[in-house]
Amino acid sequence: MVSRVEHPAAGYRKIFETVEELNEPIPAETKGVIPSWLSGSLLRMGPGLFEVGDEPFHHLFDGQALMHKFDLKGDQVTYFRKFIKTDAYVRAMTENRVVITEFGTVAYPDPCKNVFSRFFTYFRGIEVTDNCLVNVYPIGEDFYAVTETNYITKVDPDSLETLKKVDLCKYLSINGVTAHPHTEADGTVYNIGNCFGKNMSLAYNVIKIPPAQKDKSDPIEKSQVVVQLPSSERLKPSYIHSFGITENYFVFVEQPVKINLLKFLSAWSVRGATYMDCFESNESMGTWFHLATKEPAGYMKSHKYRTSAFNLFHHINAYEDQGFIVVDLCTWKGHDFVYNYLYLANLREEWEEVKKAAMRAPQPEVRRYVLPLDIHREEQGRNLVSLSYTTATAVLHSDGTVWLEPEVLFSGPRQAFEFPQINYSKCCGRKYSFAYGLGLNHFIPDRIVKLNVQTKETWLWQEEDCYPSEPLFVPTPGATEEDDGVLLSIVVKPGAERPGFLLVLDAMKLTELARAEVNTVIPVTLHGMYKAPPSP
Repeated sequence: MVSRVEHPAAGYRKIFETVEELNEPIPAETKGVIPSWLSGSLLRMGPGLFEVGDEPFHHLFDGQALMHKFDLKGDQVTYFRKFIKTDAYVRAMTENRVVITEFGTVAYPDPCKNVFSRFFTYFRGIEVTDNCLVNVYPIGEDFYAVTETNYITKVDPDSLETLKKVDLCKYLSINGVTAHPHTEADGTVYNIGNCFGKNMSLAYNVIKIPPAQKDKSDPIEKSQVVVQLPSSERLKPSYIHSFGITENYFVFVEQPVKINLLKFLSAWSVRGATYMDCFESNESMGTWFHLATKEPAGYMKSHKYRTSAFNLFHHINAYEDQGFIVVDLCTWKGHDFVYNYLYLANLREEWEEVKKAAMRAPQPEVRRYVLPLDIHREEQGRNLVSLSYTTATAVLHSDGTVWLEPEVLFSGPRQAFEFPQINYSKCCGRKYSFAYGLGLNHFIPDRIVKLNVQTKETWLWQEEDCYPSEPLFVPTPGATEEDDGVLLSIVVKPGAERPGFLLVLDAMKLTELARAEVNTVIPVTLHGMYKAPPSP
């Protein structure tokens, strides 16, 4: 089931417009019935400032970080938001211009300085942004707003105040980590990032941050690299946005979208470039899957899996079954970088122009890949996958690589199932049935989708002129069924009397239980979390 809805009024432009932060929480008007057990906070991150002075930010991932919170306490719901006071934000506000280069926006030297000062500014090297607009997650007993650089920002999840900037490079051999860590039941956090070592050596490091410490010390200070994975190209690491984890393995997908390190380290400071300028595609490498064991941690260098080229941003889930690892992904066909199509000028176009641009972009598809763990040379040329419930294949070639072909779980023309969520506490790293996603219609978010990954059945929530965000799953306390719970999504309905609302859906049926409406437009949000109330 896919969206056939048109958006000629271009109301989606509202989610890409600057808003002001709030001085205090504002009450929401609730329609419907919010489950009595749902008492906590929905925390979300996204861009909220799309220009500084007369200088616009150009890319979706450039706007300055705005943290949102819907508080649910009985039938009382409030909404609050504040900008994260990062260095990028504070300096931009102070100087009324873009001061630190963002994902797709160059920061030029201060025009008020003389020519020699400006010249030398170009050669001071890269000043990495701390604009933490992508996600928020807990480490120990603290909460951090994050992007994909080495900087994370400690925040207060109640007041939304900015507390502290943390440089992970002080504790770990990494140059940045993803905004999508995995968290174990005990609070252990795993993540992955690039590492540029001595003599320009390059690798991908999986890191481990322990849970909250009994002595109240900072878990980040005890973080460590647990396993290192090699890069297929010496000076061009692949872009990483997320990774997979099972009970016993880490799954890393090395895609053909590359970061040109030489361009990143040199040309940037000479001629003024952005992160986007440093990406390029390797048209011949295809896509590689890498495995590493968790305990003891080790790279499985004898297992080489390859498939055709695709872009990857979000893993849905991965699990082990009968000697295989099943990996479900939100993919985009080919090596053309999807982020090339997420410039704000494109997303703010008239609807017909938005559609034309999307037609040039890679086609999205939800895919299942199956990686055999037992590989024997005498089995060359035949399908090694024996799982009865999937059509995915894996064939051993004479060079020792295993060629993977996927099973397609969801596909529609220019219709993406993205920002995926599962019943994480119950199903992460385990066999599962249901995934929930944000439906992108030619890159415009206009529906929420539930997907049965076993039967491929889909359910849809959609309303005219409504633009939802990533749906977060919250299980019903004591639930035994995987999909017994609710989905929470922030929705924008431009032109309505109360244009922003928190949507509460029954996760089983994808029917509306309630909405809590506020009299303010809410800009696009990317990722976030549900913070349950403290235990009594």
